[in-house]
Amino acid sequence: MTLVQTFPTKTIDDVRRYWNARPCNIRHSPEQVGTREYFDQVEARKYFVEPHIPQFAEFARWNGKKVLEIGCGIGTDTINFARAGAHVTAVDVSDESLAVAEQRAAVFGLEDRITFYRADAERLSQTVPVETYDLVYSFGVIHHTPHPQEALQEVARYMGPESVLRMMVYSRHSWKVLWILVKYGKLAFWKLDELIARYSEAQTGCPVTYSYSRRTVLDLLEGFAVRRMMVDHIFPYRIPEYKRYEYKKVWYFDVLPQSVFRRLEKTLGWHLCVEATLNA
Repeated sequence: MTLVQTFPTKTIDDVRRYWNARPCNIRHSPEQVGTREYFDQVEARKYFVEPHIPQFAEFARWNGKKVLEIGCGIGTDTINFARAGAHVTAVDVSDESLAVAEQRAAVFGLEDRITFYRADAERLSQTVPVETYDLVYSFGVIHHTPHPQEALQEVARYMGPESVLRMMVYSRHSWKVLWILVKYGKLAFWKLDELIARYSEAQTGCPVTYSYSRRTVLDLLEGFAVRRMMVDHIFPYRIPEYKRYEYKKVWYFDVLPQSVFRRLEKTLGWHLCVEATLNA
């Protein structure tokens, strides 16, 4: 199976330059980058806005296990896996992100539990020694590489019969995509792939962002057996206030009962979370 190449002119160097310019979540705290206060605030903000992440990752479950994290960013999930007792191999394409993640590991005294690599997910085995991991974890990363199917082929090399893949990619049938299409695209649906890429992240202009339906993510995961799949996460906050670290909801989300909002997230969430194993 060959997926349509939506971003034929983009390269992994384009992706690296984008994330080097502004590592994901780097502005989640006004404190000095690299301090304990900074890292604590980054983590608190991330999991406040995205509380489904710890639920999906189940950090404590991997105590004493080997975890390969593809796309560690500045290391929020990485640290929590290590803190819970996992032995973590953390990979990212961005030098700047890795520098902060390594600093974070040192601040919390977890350097002995984490091995960092700068690597391209599509050519992972050229950098990271191939061995079997209990968990391969990639949250919000695979959709940003030019050839996601090649990254998944590499992932399979690090999995055995008992290994688990937990992956989040962006959901095409989501509130976020509808919002992008209306606000920025003026309903120009024929430009949707370009619009999603441009406005998918806090810093506009991401060079590559794929999005998937429940059906197309199964195509992406050819060779894997999907055990569960769910969508979650709608960002309800007003952007100007959020940038000032204030949490004021957009009016139409503010009037919704929390139970209704949660049902909406479970239907039109931006995060398509998948758990899979290798086909027997």
